Amino acid sequence: MRKGILKGIMEALVKADALCDGGDLGCGELLILLMKRMKELQPGQVLLALTTDPGAVEDLPAWCRMTENDLVATVQAEDHTRYFIRRSSQVERNLAADAAKARAYRWMARVRGMGGVQAKAFVRNHAFLVGQPASFAASDEAPSAVEYLLAGLGGCLAVGFQIRASRRGIRVEAVEVSLKGAIDNILVFLGMAEEGHPGFSRIEGSLYVKADADEAALREIWCETLARSPVANSLRQAVELDVALSIVS
Repeated sequence: MRKGILKGIMEALVKADALCDGGDLGCGELLILLMKRMKELQPGQVLLALTTDPGAVEDLPAWCRMTENDLVATVQAEDHTRYFIRRSSQVERNLAADAAKARAYRWMARVRGMGGVQAKAFVRNHAFLVGQPASFAASDEAPSAVEYLLAGLGGCLAVGFQIRASRRGIRVEAVEVSLKGAIDNILVFLGMAEEGHPGFSRIEGSLYVKADADEAALREIWCETLARSPVANSLRQAVELDVALSIVS
């Protein structure tokens, strides 16, 4: 009885300005949704977050400390937990500083020749072998440079689609990208011709997705994924790019 009275007093003292119903979303998806909803609030306003995720009892307070938002109150209900989070004025300043840093950021890679037709690339905490620029063999010790380019595009699209679906609360059961590219004239690279160029002239393929959403929503997410993909937008300036969405039932 006393616990119920205290819960009622707590909720009466804290007035929420907006609601974020996380349902049974996992920690990662829930935090992405929270960040989106917090951006819609003014400093000082309170967001009421509802979740059934048991891990939120540790993850949400940690997220509030990291983002410098204030966790005002936590109320345990029968089948979910309510978190009252006040947006801090410091967040606005942090977002502006982070946005400036993001725009000025420069991605870097260092590549060392390993002799023969191989090189080794060093990117942040990763190192990987790169084969010759273009290979016709059935198997090699390392992917060719053009295959890394295709894989980079596919990875950017697959992960980008999953992120944007998660932000809308859509569960993606499976996603896969299949790509193939045609080089304008590979003989130019081999020194056997001068006509044309040794770069891709066309890249085509499909993103296959199985998700708990209607076709219209998935196509909207796909259009946004293509429009916001750093790799796709770098390539489409010079290459005809045609990657279609294929919904798996």
